[in-house]
Amino acid sequence: MKSPMMLHFLCGSTGAGKTTYGRRLAEEIGGVFLSVDSWMSSLFWMDAPDPVDPAWAIERIERCRATIWQTAVDIARQGPPCLLEIGFTTQKVRAKYAALAAEAELPVRLHFLDIPAEERWRRVEARNREETDQLGFAVTRAMFDYVDAIWEPPSTAEMAACDGTRLSC
Repeated sequence: MKSPMMLHFLCGSTGAGKTTYGRRLAEEIGGVFLSVDSWMSSLFWMDAPDPVDPAWAIERIERCRATIWQTAVDIARQGPPCLLEIGFTTQKVRAKYAALAAEAELPVRLHFLDIPAEERWRRVEARNREETDQLGFAVTRAMFDYVDAIWEPPSTAEMAACDGTRLSC
């Protein structure tokens, strides 16, 4: 089942399963999965100050997002769909990229992984114990709570505007 020339936005808070879902869906639809976490792990985390300075991290995340975005547009214009997990944490960020997709004349489908916080934290703890190196560092409870505090689930209107699909456990 191939969905050509489309951008898929994956959103959910920490531990929702965006990477697992994105990789699986990319394989199912013949798409390309691009994740800011893997780019940050490959390019920057090994050079991060200890403790990590939020301004240092945000600057690099934004650079990765911009490069991933252009890469995704280039790929999607060639036909294969692109699945993006680039930190669609707030409505403002999702709206920005939905507008950029409209400018690029590429349709968007928003995938909302709606998983309860206790299940997400359980997954994060398991990932931390396994040391899978998905992020290159363990996610602390403070980090988890910080992201949860800024996380904005998509509204009904946003889901409708972006051909949204909601997944839960």
